[in-house]
Amino acid sequence: MLGPATNAAGGADFAAALDATSTDVAGPSAAADEQAVVAEAKKYLGVPYVWGGTDPSKGLDCSGLVQVVYRHLGHDLPRLSADQARSGRPVASMADARPGDLLAWDNSSRNNGADHIAIYVGDGKMIEAPRTGLNVRLVDVPATPDAIRRILPEQSAAAAAPVVGWNAITGTPLRTAAAPAPYADLFSAASQKYGVPATLLSAVAKQESGYDARAVSPAGARGLMQLMPGTAKSLGVADPLDPAQAVDGAARMLRDLTRRFGSTELALAAYNAGPGAVLKYGGIPPYPETQRYVRNVLSFAKAAA
Repeated sequence: MLGPATNAAGGADFAAALDATSTDVAGPSAAADEQAVVAEAKKYLGVPYVWGGTDPSKGLDCSGLVQVVYRHLGHDLPRLSADQARSGRPVASMADARPGDLLAWDNSSRNNGADHIAIYVGDGKMIEAPRTGLNVRLVDVPATPDAIRRILPEQSAAAAAPVVGWNAITGTPLRTAAAPAPYADLFSAASQKYGVPATLLSAVAKQESGYDARAVSPAGARGLMQLMPGTAKSLGVADPLDPAQAVDGAARMLRDLTRRFGSTELALAAYNAGPGAVLKYGGIPPYPETQRYVRNVLSFAKAAA
């Protein structure tokens, strides 16, 4: 049985969780940038569409194509398009889409979630495995997607800062100071109120919404911290699209989950999959999405610490 926490979320447990996490925020393939995804996807142009296909030598379906491309770049995505369309982080609109993002459509009421998915390559075009009788192809994006998801990690702050000169001795670039993370004041205030580290709150926001306070998931989660309506109500959050309310509610929730389950990892797993799943399995549930979620959040938090 999981006992009560002996430390607040900002204490030794959080530090231990970060120590156990790789410092490589980009995960297994930091080189898997936007153009690498596009280049990998283009390798499969002309491969026949085969329903259920995951072997490029025989044929691919839409989600098989996405899975193969990202697997070769070090990212383990779910098999089904509906699950892939819930992976990564939401992107608000096509105006914000980047090469490598996933574009998904829910075209049939028979399915629970997206039933077609493609890889955006930029300039209004995408690569898809369309349907029986056609091959993997490069086409214009036909309609506004029902979901846009970003799998690739954001650039690290150091890498994103512009080069302003070069060190004459070491030859390394000199960069301007990187801008602080969005909503830093809200995370700091919530940290002081609830004892949850500001870096952890920021990492959750980054993973959940990509810092998009307007984000709404296909499942109905809303706002910066992606709170479901029922959860928001239970936390006293009247409007989860209001960043201040969302951060306050999420910090309170993470504090309570950490006290309940006794570790940062389990609190994050419960935030993602629900407390019932953590109780059922006596630890982080064996759901690939939840396991990736915990790893990503801790990596983001460690990079910002």
